[in-house]
Amino acid sequence: MSTIDYQSPVDQLLNYGDCRKLKAWPDYIQGLELTADHIPALIRMATDDELRHANPDSLEYWAPVHAWRALGQLRAAAAIAPLLNLLDDRENDWLISEVPKVLGHIGGGAIPELSHFLADASHNIWARADAAQCLVTISTHYPQERDACIGAITYPLEKFEQNDPTLNGLLISYLIELRAVKAAPLIKRAFASFCVDLFVAGDWSDVQLELSLEAA
Repeated sequence: MSTIDYQSPVDQLLNYGDCRKLKAWPDYIQGLELTADHIPALIRMATDDELRHANPDSLEYWAPVHAWRALGQLRAAAAIAPLLNLLDDRENDWLISEVPKVLGHIGGGAIPELSHFLADASHNIWARADAAQCLVTISTHYPQERDACIGAITYPLEKFEQNDPTLNGLLISYLIELRAVKAAPLIKRAFASFCVDLFVAGDWSDVQLELSLEAA
């Protein structure tokens, strides 16, 4: 049991169930009558190291997963930074796969902090790529945020000469997913400078094909 004292109804997430057996996210807001007042406790649970490193066969192990899903459903802007700070932990596959979905639910309010995280070279490249994936997910849920999401991914790519080539490839792959045609000149320069890992998103010709650009 976590040493943090959780009160009702948040404490019900400690034995809510094994997420591997759930086909879809439950409706936590209606099911547990969660409100904005519960956001601080949910953030504590989502980032509780003791729970996140519990035995995967215990129900407590799944409490943080339920907590961050609930935060997404509540569109809890206060959870953005705490969840982003977890992305450098590459041992938790559930966290890596679900944080983009959670922040996608939160929406445009997450873009500034995602942009800052993505541009921060102190984070490992995979965590930064996850932040870019979050932006793609936001754009999917909120098409009106597409331009802001593209801008947030394009900005760090402008430093392609300083970036890890794999990161550049990942950023380009997300720009392709967003159909960011206006970013094509920048992408072309990155390839021309031999700063892109070709095993990630292919070469410049592949990008042209994906974005339906004329050969140049």
